[in-house]
Amino acid sequence: MKARRTPWWYYALAAIVGLLAGLGFAKIGEISGLPLIGAPWIVPIVLAVLGVAVLCMALQVHKYTTKDPEKRAQLKPLDPQRAFATLMASKALGVAGAALTGWYVGQILMSLPHGEAAFYSQAIVECAVAGVVCLADMVVGIVGEWLCQIPPIDGPEKPKTKETAQRNRYAAAATKSKI
Repeated sequence: MKARRTPWWYYALAAIVGLLAGLGFAKIGEISGLPLIGAPWIVPIVLAVLGVAVLCMALQVHKYTTKDPEKRAQLKPLDPQRAFATLMASKALGVAGAALTGWYVGQILMSLPHGEAAFYSQAIVECAVAGVVCLADMVVGIVGEWLCQIPPIDGPEKPKTKETAQRNRYAAAATKSKI
């Protein structure tokens, strides 16, 4: 399995799509009279717990990415499927955090002109709290993805290894010619 880092523009695109969706749904709610803005207080709590869980899993995977064989021998074996699932959870959390941050910012922007009304002021506070938690989740996703990186293996195809092998051959040939 080969996984690449999530490009930065995925996060930007997700935030823009979330912003447009948040603006659109808030406008539809304003026109139709349906309360489509705001977030129940359980949402930021669940998102924060999810972020902490993904960060803890990523830290556990990061312990195994050490190159030191002595440190690695002291640890219990890690299932590669679990490590890959942690990487995917980090990627998903990062992109979803960006999209939801945009969503809540869009709702805040549409609610600001009506901020003096109690319903809208409460929705602004709810969206602000949820938006901050989603932004933190995006950061946790990016950091978790970095923590799941495996260091490069010094195999025979690595340029530095090839260079060292060639230097050793030249040194051996020079030593034989002097004898």
